Amino acid sequence: MKKDLIEQLRITLSKPRTSLQSINDARPAAVLIPFYWDAEDWHLLFTRRTESLEAHRGQVAFPGGAIEPGDIDAKQAALREAEEEIGIKPGDVDVIGQLENLRTITDFEITPYIGTFPWPYPLKINTVEVANVFGVPLSWLADPTNLEIKDRTLEVSGIQVPVFYFRPFEGEIIWGATARITISLLKVLELYPT
Repeated sequence: MKKDLIEQLRITLSKPRTSLQSINDARPAAVLIPFYWDAEDWHLLFTRRTESLEAHRGQVAFPGGAIEPGDIDAKQAALREAEEEIGIKPGDVDVIGQLENLRTITDFEITPYIGTFPWPYPLKINTVEVANVFGVPLSWLADPTNLEIKDRTLEVSGIQVPVFYFRPFEGEIIWGATARITISLLKVLELYPT
């Protein structure tokens, strides 16, 4: 991957888009998609939530969570959560831009922000919330052989919906909303086959 990919991303995300409207009945949340350069490739940093959490326990996610009343906006919430969960200080993040909002089946409206940070970085893991932190090369995520779509039946409605799954990477499985956000990023970068 080219190191100047981030500048291309910054230009693409600076163009006006119309799909960033709020979904009224969803609970607002925000995530940071942490990007870093290592071993001649861009990487995305993921977390795996602990089994003790009430929601989405044991799932791979980007740092983030609900937007709280004290947050100025979704971007501040994403940066606050990243610091609380894995110790990345907001001042160390260069926020590149925002992806389209994503509605989850659990009625969250997630606003994803992309931000670069220096690597290596002295992460400080909040072990109450985070069981593991791991980076995945962008080139691996962009390889279509590492992605599959499975049908999943929703418990409440019984409706079958397609769910994206990345193949295990170092024993971790990226799926669901996190996979959808990752695919949205790959599409913006024109690294996802259409």
